[in-house]
Amino acid sequence: MPLARPQIEPRRSPTADSVVVKEIYLSVQGESTHAGLLCSFIRLTGCHLRCSYCDSEFAFHGGARRKNADVVAEVKALGARRVEVTGGEPLLQPGVYPLMEALLAEGMTVLLETSGAIDVRLVPPAVHKIVDMKTPSSGESDRNDYRNLTSMNANDELKFVIGGREDYEWSRRLIIEHGLLDKPYELLFSTVYGKLSTKDLAEWVIADRLPVRFQLQMHKYIWAPDERGV
Repeated sequence: MPLARPQIEPRRSPTADSVVVKEIYLSVQGESTHAGLLCSFIRLTGCHLRCSYCDSEFAFHGGARRKNADVVAEVKALGARRVEVTGGEPLLQPGVYPLMEALLAEGMTVLLETSGAIDVRLVPPAVHKIVDMKTPSSGESDRNDYRNLTSMNANDELKFVIGGREDYEWSRRLIIEHGLLDKPYELLFSTVYGKLSTKDLAEWVIADRLPVRFQLQMHKYIWAPDERGV
């Protein structure tokens, strides 16, 4: 029997004052309950997963190490009061924790997009965590850290990216078995863009009377699906 791959633990002493940044830009939020709102994005470099449907492989490598203070200054200059820290997997970098604290200290609404393979308990409670629970078609569902289901609070959102009927049934079972409908956080369902019809997923949700939030990746309908910096 093959050995299980170890779960990644969050850093317990996040004291770094810098992060490796792939890009910073201003756009509208394309997903989550914040969709459609003006938002700055900080995309950090690096990810330990290789999901089959990944749309940010360009963030696996490269970028430049920057002081957190300089990142905060650039985000402030963009003029939006909402900012998302994303990747790659941003929680791999120790400096992301003080970076999020610094953004909060500036009075910003801070969102974190994270894979669900790292426990989020060390993330500042005021951060809106969007946790991507990996479904079977991702090829990385065995990396899910199920402690997240109890580490998340009412600010947060648990996202399921659905690539087909197997993913849908897996997600529905997980919601029922773990009593997630009674949790304080939002449950989001979206499709793997270009693989599953949005109509099919919407009709499955309706047929099962599943009380989740159906969502689209809005930015992929406004711009080309592979366009950067949007």
